[in-house]
Formats: sequence, structure tokens, C-alpha cells
Amino acid sequence: MESLVLAQQVFPEQVTTNQLLQNLVYASGTVGALLVVVGLVMLDAGGVRRPNVFNATIEKLVGFFIGFATYFAIGFAFWNWQYNQAFEVANPLGQSIEDWWLGGTLASDLAQNVSPDVFAGVNNFQIFIFFLACFAGIINILLHFAVSERMKASAYYITCFVATIVSSILSWATWGSVGPLTNAGFHDFFGAGFVYLFPAGMALVFVLRLGRRPGMFEAHPRLPEYRTGTLWTLAAGVLLIFAGLPMVILSCLFFFDPQALAVSVTMADTSVGIALNNYALAWAGGALAGALIAYRTKKYAYLLLGPFAGYVSGAPALDVYEPWQAFLVALPAPFVSYAVYEYLGRKYVDEHKLLPVFAGAATYGFIMVGLIDWGTAQGGYVGIEEGTFAFQNAEINVFWQLLGIAVLLGAGVVTAAVLSFIFERTIGMRVPDDDQAEGLDRVLWEFEPEDELAPAGGDGPRPPPERVPAS
Repeated sequence: MESLVLAQQVFPEQVTTNQLLQNLVYASGTVGALLVVVGLVMLDAGGVRRPNVFNATIEKLVGFFIGFATYFAIGFAFWNWQYNQAFEVANPLGQSIEDWWLGGTLASDLAQNVSPDVFAGVNNFQIFIFFLACFAGIINILLHFAVSERMKASAYYITCFVATIVSSILSWATWGSVGPLTNAGFHDFFGAGFVYLFPAGMALVFVLRLGRRPGMFEAHPRLPEYRTGTLWTLAAGVLLIFAGLPMVILSCLFFFDPQALAVSVTMADTSVGIALNNYALAWAGGALAGALIAYRTKKYAYLLLGPFAGYVSGAPALDVYEPWQAFLVALPAPFVSYAVYEYLGRKYVDEHKLLPVFAGAATYGFIMVGLIDWGTAQGGYVGIEEGTFAFQNAEINVFWQLLGIAVLLGAGVVTAAVLSFIFERTIGMRVPDDDQAEGLDRVLWEFEPEDELAPAGGDGPRPPPERVPAS
């Protein structure tokens, strides 16, 4: 054993104190992502009927780990593909898979045993697998918000696997600095495109195919009205997400020696303080505007939608805005979500989370960064001085923002349409109405939840004044 250790060459420059500091930054981002997972699960636990809380939580956790494990297996290799292209690696996708699949050399080797000439800073990229795997799982949790209580678990779990593969490819194209859309001018600091817009596109199709839940807009013989769970979990979930995301934002920055230069993942100029302050003011703007809507309409849902709408509208540009710009962009975002939310209610479309906040506020935010920071340099990679992938070779513009929105939403729509077509002809995808009315905790797990005592309407628009009679 000793001879084997002596034979192994060690590269101490891969594990310096500076490298450890960067490792801790990205590790903290992973902790932040896990806090977001907890917050999202709590948020939805307060937004579904009490007889469905346990089942909804279990499905989210299983869906999370399907995405998580799939990303470790192959997803990161798709994302890293862009950097192999930029550095002109032969067979860039094949080499990325060979290096970064679950059993790949770079995914498995100790950092001090990897030559910097082969891959510098390998520890950071290994931690990034964990970090991005969390978001692969979060995408599945977010999708579950739209299909919870009415989509069969088997159909949802298959969707989770497929969504992870598709979102990984979208992250290659739209999040980083040398992916094809980013390197042309599409700007997305936080990954809001593949994390928010993509599942919103899927939700649009699935919700229309699955139909409405019993009691939401029309009475059911066994469920006259849809009533949500406890409200305190909604507020606690919001606060956990607010607390966890600053650490995630740090992990959307790259730090380069020797001056520890900070640039965003898009290679746009930024700094830690500006990115964090933009985040804080995006939440503040959304919270204040949401509170105004809530008090004027007497609908508490906007107290929770508002902060998220503000944050989501700023997420694509937390690196390039000035703080006052982030605040002003966030202020109208809840009104965009309000318009979508109320429109869906009038049309009896039973989806009140992803479409108002993501399809609405996120689309608005992507357009605003294209208008406000049109011409800001980004793309390429530090150290590449000429050619297609030269550092900051591209410029933000609204046309690339619109194209990116179309690609990301369209990918969600197409993915869900194909899956719906398959599910409806094979395993089915909708939970029977009687089972929905009974509650899946009783039907699937045979235990009795607490009575439904909370006021109606926490998950979406209150039923219209003239309710549709049960058939």
C-alpha cells in the first residue's frame, strides 16, 4: 500500500487555502439549495388539502431524488459540455460524459491527484455536481406544485427522470458562459430559464390535460369545496427560501486568481455585494407590491406570491442590475402575476403557482434585463482572448432574451405534450376524481389526516360566486 501511495503524484496547487475558500463558497450554495428544498416542501404542505399533505410531501421528495440521482449519473456531463467546446476538446460531448458521468474519472478522482494541466480547480466542479443536482431535483418539486393531488405517482416519477435530462441539456444551452445561447447574448444569471420557465411550460400542458381538482371550481358529491392546509407552513416556507437563496447566489459567481476577480456565471462584470443587494431589493419590491394587492383585494395569496414574483423577475439579472434597478423592476412583477392569476381563475384553469409566477413574472424579468442592460458584455471565458469564445465577446440584447424565453418555455411544452400523449395511451396520468375527493393519504397510505378546517382558497382563486353544481 505504501508503494502505491508514493507512486501517486500529488498536485498541491489543486488544494491550496485559496482553493479551499472557493470550495466552501460553493458548498455553502449547496446548503442554501437544500434549505430551498425544505422551504418549498413546507410551502406546498400548506397549499394542498390536509388529506393530501403526506402523499404530496412524499411524492416531492421521491421526485427530488430521482432528479438528484439522474443529474449525478449524467446531467452534469451535459452542462460541462459547453466548456469542452470552448477549450476545443476533441469530441467535446463524448469527453465530457467520459469525465463527468457518475463513474467518470474527474467525477471520481481526488482533487490532489488531478494535474492542473488536465483540469484546474476540479474540487469546485465536483461540488458543483452536488449543487446543480439539487436544482435538478428542485425542478421536479416545482413541477409537482402544478400537478399535485391529481397526477398519478408513476406518471410523475417518469416525468421527473425525463425532465432532468431535458433541463440538463437546456442548462448547457442557456446557463453558463459559453453555451450556444449565452455566448450569443442571452442573459440568465440564476438559471431562472431552465429552473423556472421550463417547468412552467410543462405545467401549462399537464394542467390542461389533467383537468381541475374536485371542489376547486365546481362541487363534487363528496367534496363541496376545496380547502387548504395550515397557513403557518406557507409563511415559514417563504422565509426559509428567502434565507437560503443568498448562499445559492454566491455559487452563481466565478472567482479567478490572483486577485480573486469575481464575475457572474455568464462572465458579466459583477461583485458579491451588488448581487446580494439586488437579491434583497428584488424580494423587498415584490413583497411591498404584493402586500398592496393583497390588502386591496383581501386575498392573502398575494402576500406570498408577491415576494416570489419580485425575486423571480430579478433573478436573471442580479449580477448586472444596480440595486435601485432591481427594486424598480420587482415592483411591477406582482401585478404581472396578479393579471395571470386572475385570468386563469376566470378561465377555470386550476394552476395558481407556476404560471403566474414563472410564466408571468419570470418572462417579464427576462425581457426587462434585455431592455435595461442592452449592450452589457458577457459570454466567453476568462483567459480566452480571441475567437468564438473570447472573454465577454457577446452583448445582452432583448432579441436573444425573447428567443431564450421561446426555447425554454417551448421545451417544457413539447416535453409535457409528448409525455401526456404516451401516458394517456399506456399507464394513464390522472388520479380518479373519487380518490382525489377522498384524499390520497387515505387512499394510498390508509391513515386518517386531520380534518380540513382551514379557510378555502389558499392554493388558488376562491371558487366563483356562482358555483357549478355537481353532475
